[in-house]
Amino acid sequence: MDVMTISPGPEAARPARFPAASMSDLVDRPVRYDLAESTSPPLRLGELLDGDASARLRALEIGYGTSQGDADLRALIAAGAGVTPDEVLVTAGGSAGMFLLAFTLCRPEDHAVVLTPCFPPARAALDAIGCRVTPVALSFDDGYRLDVDAVAAALTPQTRLVSLASPQNPSGVSFTDQELADLLDRMRGLTPRAVLLVDETYRQAVYGAVTPRSAAAVSPRVVTCSSVSKAHGAPGIRIGWLTVTDPALYEALRSAKFHTLITGSGVDELLAAEVLRREGRILGERREALAAALDTLDRWAAEHADAVEYVRPDGGALCCLRLRADRFDDQAVQRFHDALAARETRVGRGGWFGEADRVFRLGFGHLPADDFRTALDRLAEALSAA
Repeated sequence: MDVMTISPGPEAARPARFPAASMSDLVDRPVRYDLAESTSPPLRLGELLDGDASARLRALEIGYGTSQGDADLRALIAAGAGVTPDEVLVTAGGSAGMFLLAFTLCRPEDHAVVLTPCFPPARAALDAIGCRVTPVALSFDDGYRLDVDAVAAALTPQTRLVSLASPQNPSGVSFTDQELADLLDRMRGLTPRAVLLVDETYRQAVYGAVTPRSAAAVSPRVVTCSSVSKAHGAPGIRIGWLTVTDPALYEALRSAKFHTLITGSGVDELLAAEVLRREGRILGERREALAAALDTLDRWAAEHADAVEYVRPDGGALCCLRLRADRFDDQAVQRFHDALAARETRVGRGGWFGEADRVFRLGFGHLPADDFRTALDRLAEALSAA
């Protein structure tokens, strides 16, 4: 790949699709009842430092690692994704992987397709380099199902990247293996150079015993990203990864990581490996908590069906609801959000993700059960106050 110097212009510095003061509130402005948060119950460091883990941490040399990432960590990731360790690139969270892929694949004259609503970093890097982006809006009314025809209609010979998530952020809706296969078939004929990015950050955050298989090994044209942030409840360990089965693309991404970050944090990589070594217990506990919280939410949504519409998620710790248009005009939508703020409660506004603000993301995995029920009570009060 050619080396590129990037000098974003003033428009690139503030992407038009996502407001500047928005999703950063999640980390910068805490509230008492945060229904905007999208992680599973958070891990505590002590859960990872039993047995030999403390000894491994004390013995860790705080030097450079490798640009690929720790070998043990990559082996653990590879085993779960169905690829080899040499096809795993460790990144500083899943969002850093998205940025590396965008900067490696796309130039300002190139084109990308992003399915919306979406996690803002999925588009932010593309906007920053001036890449032409076509958003393909999936519909709340259609349950945010993948519209292969709509994506195909947006493809051009200059398309280098098609970006989607399964399960989606913010809706929690998953795409089937057949839907992804149909999309890849259309891409082969219409845009021969494009890569399909599948964000699988919530793949393991399920409500039962069966975990959907990763798309990592489906095709060399598929790159997946994930992290320990969401399903595992460890966002403070800034570890994510890309799976890349095309050797040339892998090397280009590894080189891009080296020339920007050199390596990742050895401490974070060690802790992430400890998370994955305990994955069965960690995910089992969180799946049980997610299933219980989703049951609570199902009942709440049914009780308030006169005020909100609800797309039930397939996976993840989050979902989308919508204020009913026959009850809430645009002014009432703003009154609803103001009433929530007055009650020290927050949801994720649709505008964060490329949706209307009458749609909102609700996270049901982060709060303890009693706090979650209290937060839903405050949400109901805000509906009445609006």
